[in-house]
Amino acid sequence: MQLGALSLLFALAAPFASGKVYDSLTSLPSRNYDFIIVGGGNAGAVISSRLTENSRFTILLVEAGPDNEGVLELQVPGLQTSLNGTRYDWNYTTVPQTGLNGRTIDLPRGHVLGGSSSINGMVYTRGAADDYDAWARITGDPGWSWKRIFPYAKKHERWMAPVGGRNITGQYDPKVHGYSGNTHVSLRQTPAEPFDERLFQTTRELPEFPFSLDPNSGYPLGLSWTQSTIGNGERSSAATGYLSAPVRARPNLDILLNTQATRVLSTGPLGKQLDIRTVELAPRSGGTARKTLTASKELVLSAGVINSPQILMLSGIGDREHLSALGIKTILDLPAVGKDMPDHAINVVLWAANDTAPPPIDHVAALEEWKTSRSGPYTEHRRMQTLWSRIPSNSSIWQNETDPSSGKNAPHLELYFAGGPRTGAAIILLTPKSRGSVSLASSDPFTHPVIDLGYLTRPFDLKAIREGARLLQRFFSGPAWTGYVLAPITPDPETPAFDEFVRGRITTVFHPTGTTAMSRRGAKTGVLDPDLKVKGAKGLRVVDAGSIPFLPAGHTQAAVYILAERAADLIKSCVVESISPCIRSIFIQPLARITKYRTEWLS
Repeated sequence: MQLGALSLLFALAAPFASGKVYDSLTSLPSRNYDFIIVGGGNAGAVISSRLTENSRFTILLVEAGPDNEGVLELQVPGLQTSLNGTRYDWNYTTVPQTGLNGRTIDLPRGHVLGGSSSINGMVYTRGAADDYDAWARITGDPGWSWKRIFPYAKKHERWMAPVGGRNITGQYDPKVHGYSGNTHVSLRQTPAEPFDERLFQTTRELPEFPFSLDPNSGYPLGLSWTQSTIGNGERSSAATGYLSAPVRARPNLDILLNTQATRVLSTGPLGKQLDIRTVELAPRSGGTARKTLTASKELVLSAGVINSPQILMLSGIGDREHLSALGIKTILDLPAVGKDMPDHAINVVLWAANDTAPPPIDHVAALEEWKTSRSGPYTEHRRMQTLWSRIPSNSSIWQNETDPSSGKNAPHLELYFAGGPRTGAAIILLTPKSRGSVSLASSDPFTHPVIDLGYLTRPFDLKAIREGARLLQRFFSGPAWTGYVLAPITPDPETPAFDEFVRGRITTVFHPTGTTAMSRRGAKTGVLDPDLKVKGAKGLRVVDAGSIPFLPAGHTQAAVYILAERAADLIKSCVVESISPCIRSIFIQPLARITKYRTEWLS
């Protein structure tokens, strides 16, 4: 009786909607939306998909780039490297890096539905359990802890066997994966090769380098098989996973493409807080045309670690001094916007080896094989095993440096191995102390912001990369490599030449975070409260990699999926809490006592 009355009430209140994909701002009809989501990347796609599961919510998803559908390069894993610098990339470049002798670095970011998940390297790693426990400590919200958030990791994932169905027993832990989610995850189709066998032999010979059954268990230390967001031989992006044809067909979801959010606007004061639920939109092609839309419930920025802080600052939300210098009126003085941005940096260390180069791929034949049977070399991006390691506790680095990792189970270094006549590994520093920033170059929303990764501006980072090179020396000194590894190609880590080698070649792994980070409720630091609401404002959340308060020791796409899944539930619960006390007393409280119906309603 009560459930039927509640359903009738919401059915009568819900506006008529007809879901559709619109290619331009001018084609979008006048319509009211409960939620407006800015940015169709990992987080925006997740939130749009999850909220539209409730038929009484109407959602508009705004994406600056084009559609992903029908674009071959976005589907084929083996074509990943062809995407940088195209129309599907924002084509960002950093300012000259003081720690890199003035070098600039290209920073690809997805400019297409699916965001960076549509153009990234597809590596799937969640990070360490300690990382998420650090999120909980920093925010004061235990809901961000590993134990509490792990169900969301399984919820978003659909583990799949690799193409060809090879036996992967003993190469992953079935207990730590999800099997009915949206994001396809799998191991590579190629079985272990001779080089791989040497890697795994080393885990049996050298105790410093154990075998790790699964890097996504929360306890990744050791050598493991690399997992990727690939399913049935195709890239699995946020767009393919969460904005599939059935989702797009939902009548309560509209998707607006090729449209850039230029500002968010206050719809008026609400007590001591600003009520910010209005967004100003413009065609991505530029021009002076503008249109404002207001969400009746919430506005969510999921524009990414670069664009979300840019939009906030253009709106007058940020560091007052910086905004005033550009003639922008400050409506919320939040100095942390765009600040404290860490990123994972990568550098390669090589040896000459007694090996031959693999035969070159026949790209025409490989693409044809992929098209006809979703098989062959183009179903993979890379064939690498991963070693997750901590810097030894007796290292001299700890004489003058504190440990920046989240805990004893979190790696400092990630090492990707590759064999051949030039054998070695890419060293990824997972725990940098250096910090970068995003700031405005002008008040023009179509001008790229100033991006400074801040690489090697703290002494720890170069020391830690040097420790990674020493670690590799120990690894390749094992019996498995006798007669295989011949001589170093890159400079010895004990020489000044190594430092210059690193400064001249280090680059990004595309994992910046923290430009709109969460902090404790009431804290003067940070940008967001633990529920991802902008401090000092009502109606506005930021949900993307910028919201992450502690850089995980893993590739960030998994962390953003997990963040967004919980964010969707936080938004749903907030809507429930905002229902008037009268409605709550009549319907919600009795309903809460009926567990089955309560669960169905909240989902």
